[in-house]
Amino acid sequence: MTHDKKRVVVLGGGVIGLCSAYYALKRGLPVTVIEREAAGGDNCSMGNAGMIVPSHFIPLAAPGMISKGLRWMFNAESPFYIRPRLDPALVRWAWLFYRHSNERHVEESRKLLRDLNLESRRLFAELSEEDDFGLVKRGMLMLCKTAKGLDEESAVAVAAREIGIQAEVLNAAATAKLDPGITMDVTGSVHFPQDCHLDPARFMSAMRRRVLALGGEIRSGVEIDTIESRDGKVVALSGGGQRFTGDQFVLACGSWSAELLRQTGLKLPLQAGKGYSLTLPEPPELPECCSIFVEAKVAITPMGGSLRFAGTMEVGGLDLTVDPARVRGIVKSVNGYFPKFSERNFEGVKPWAGLRPVSPDGLPYLGPAPRFPNLIVATGHAMMGLSLGPVSGRVVADMLTHEKPFRPVEQMAAGRF
Repeated sequence: MTHDKKRVVVLGGGVIGLCSAYYALKRGLPVTVIEREAAGGDNCSMGNAGMIVPSHFIPLAAPGMISKGLRWMFNAESPFYIRPRLDPALVRWAWLFYRHSNERHVEESRKLLRDLNLESRRLFAELSEEDDFGLVKRGMLMLCKTAKGLDEESAVAVAAREIGIQAEVLNAAATAKLDPGITMDVTGSVHFPQDCHLDPARFMSAMRRRVLALGGEIRSGVEIDTIESRDGKVVALSGGGQRFTGDQFVLACGSWSAELLRQTGLKLPLQAGKGYSLTLPEPPELPECCSIFVEAKVAITPMGGSLRFAGTMEVGGLDLTVDPARVRGIVKSVNGYFPKFSERNFEGVKPWAGLRPVSPDGLPYLGPAPRFPNLIVATGHAMMGLSLGPVSGRVVADMLTHEKPFRPVEQMAAGRF
């Protein structure tokens, strides 16, 4: 095949970049991965909640999100915050988010998100046959403290079943029976049996090993600042005194993607949504299922013997500074749902922060840059980066080899705005 010798350069060593490299290598393409961090360093793919979520078929831009966001804006410990700043890119992003927060957009997006997450789940299961990265297929519980929260999640369960996603509404007793290892103080829950969880650090290590085993090259600690183009094609990426030439390029550098893409003339609406996590190495109790505190918007994932709590969406530029108030918001919420836990359990636990790339319509960007067909954009996955890693990587490989993806993906076009 003619594509066999076309060299691929992947910019980004997170989950999307590594999965893209892996599936491209499987097609026989030579691949070099460039990553900003030192080898195996910390990126947004490492400290996340590690969830695979077919349950997340409603995009972030959905009815009610604007009013919720405005309510939370003035609470320093709330799950969502946009730091006000005079930035035309932020204004444009916010306007587009507002334009897409409607029922029609949810209706148009939900089957795409369902298909992507279910196919990714299948690929995770396939990958786990050769590597143990802690994949657990016990579903996820949406834990509801209030009757109102349970009513809202029950409506989501109905919508899920309409499009073929399994969902079961449980009362408090049935919830406790499903996961008896953890004491819960909830009104009820919705169980999504197809959801899974894993240890993201172990998964990332496994994917690095796979990329190297297939003959891929990983160049770490390199900060790329220039996209070189000629005659309507990208010819090289350079930065830090290094230059990488290739035939095809994949831009999968998360929240930093938009800044680089300006050099191609593409003004990609993308904001960095900072999230935090805290991992208890010896929790007082250990659940078997992953879960989300519905009202507090905190995700909880068992990883081996440890327990990770993750949350918040703080839109404030490319800033990884830890805001103690946001971390406090996560910690304070825990005792309300898990009464055997107290704030003392979190003393001395260092919070982790990562930047998630957020598109204004809640869908990823997955497709060629409009003016440069040999540059594929793969970013904007927000809180589903880990969940959509394998399927995104395989779709990228399809695009690199001009093969038809498993389903139409035009909704995720990089130039859709």
